[in-house]
Amino acid sequence: MKKIYLILNLFVLATLIACTNDDALDVDLDSAAAPTNISALTTVTQDNTGKVTFIPTGEGATQYKINFGDGTPESAYISSGGTLSHTYKEGTYKSKITAMNVNGKTTEVTKDVVVSFRAPEKLVVEITNDLTVSKKVTVKATADFALFYDVYFGEAGKPDPISANNGESVSYTYKEAGVYTVRVVSKSAAIKTTEYTAQVTAKLVVAPSASAPTPPNRQPADVISIFSAKYTDVAGTNFNPNWGQAGTFSEFDLNGDKILNYIKLNYQGIALADGVTIDVSKMEYLHMDVWTADLEKLAIFPISKSNGERKVEKDLTLNQWTSIDIPISAFTSQGGFTVADIFQLKLDTAPVPGKSVYIDNIYFYKAPSESIALPIDFESANLTYAWGGFGNVIASMTTNPDKTGSNVSDKVVKLEKKSGAETWAGASLNLDASPDFSKGTKVKVAVWSPKVGADILYKMELSTSPKDGNGNPSVNFEVHVSTTVANAWQILTFDLTSAASFDASVKYDRVILFPDFGQSGTGASYYFDDIKQSN
Repeated sequence: MKKIYLILNLFVLATLIACTNDDALDVDLDSAAAPTNISALTTVTQDNTGKVTFIPTGEGATQYKINFGDGTPESAYISSGGTLSHTYKEGTYKSKITAMNVNGKTTEVTKDVVVSFRAPEKLVVEITNDLTVSKKVTVKATADFALFYDVYFGEAGKPDPISANNGESVSYTYKEAGVYTVRVVSKSAAIKTTEYTAQVTAKLVVAPSASAPTPPNRQPADVISIFSAKYTDVAGTNFNPNWGQAGTFSEFDLNGDKILNYIKLNYQGIALADGVTIDVSKMEYLHMDVWTADLEKLAIFPISKSNGERKVEKDLTLNQWTSIDIPISAFTSQGGFTVADIFQLKLDTAPVPGKSVYIDNIYFYKAPSESIALPIDFESANLTYAWGGFGNVIASMTTNPDKTGSNVSDKVVKLEKKSGAETWAGASLNLDASPDFSKGTKVKVAVWSPKVGADILYKMELSTSPKDGNGNPSVNFEVHVSTTVANAWQILTFDLTSAASFDASVKYDRVILFPDFGQSGTGASYYFDDIKQSN
């Protein structure tokens, strides 16, 4: 193993290592990857001299050298952040930038350098607003004979331009939404430049473009949901009670995903149905997902019917979802506050009113004492094994119909493949926790089949992965094993590694069983039990 001993004040690693003293440091550099995203901003003086300056950039690079592409000797290495200048004759050249990291690994890229003593012509400028980041504007300028361009974004107190290579983009995020004068100056090696000016509106992105993170699977006893498509919500909740608040409310529909939207929030109530209270004293956290373009903090108040309200403020990240988990103890520790009779929630801006938020997945939860996770034997009286049949399969938990042989347990799952059921009919069960495949990449399942040769398909999915053409999660794997006995229990072993799409790093959260896969249903019933991993 290569090791390098460095003193803190060595400039090569100064940006990589922080230390409170100047003792020698023992740093293993074997695993450092070669530099990536290598480029260079190339500028040229407007005096017909052809003097070009390179400003190399990249990730993981500590030094650079440049082959100028005109037959002259290449440069020596310069440190990251440095510049190199070279004088060209008029023409177009292919330069080569070599970036090196701390262990000597290099990456090379080529870059065209256009040196023209004609002023830029046919300047085309594209200015766009970012669709997901508020007040972010992107400029792209292209012109014949140009090497680079400067953009003056027109915000007060920001007089210096931002430079970009001809044909490449540069972005800027304004402090405030509004109308600004953007000036683009396209430059070649000529004294004369070419300009473009436009009025640009920096827009506030007022809505999320993607849904909030999908909540994990939880047992009904471990969650009390106020607003979430994942869990069963408390019925009759009013998300816009008349408290005289100044703002407005709407239910935002994001491609079928319903999200609460509070506009110009001053304070906002969420009220359970009349006479309804919830006891969240056995829960551990209050969760919600919040998206905003302009609000920095949100104040959150559970309100008790017997002793008022308590507040916790949470920081928000603009233009993306912020997942908030507040310990219940953060409220109960405030003056003996009780959470045994919560009947309202209140939301408020902190500290400035009049800004807007989108909110999803409001629920109280606790860590499960038991969870549905491999191995599964269906014997727990505290868990709800919510099998969902599809393709005309009826799934149910039932008493073991044949307590003999390899399976004498009490409870099993019954899949009745009704007459005429689809060839792909089956049933699925969501897991509360994903398997740890270091414990084994084979799965054994006890199966009772009414016939020999029934194809039993075992499948696992990542329920939150993008949907495929059939509307099913695209991250999954399938393994087939056929039964060899009829009307008796047998243990089938599914080798997950035999599936090309199996990936032990994926957090699969759904088990799916297909009885007699590939055959239409005949009304026969299949039984399954003891789903567990093995080596």
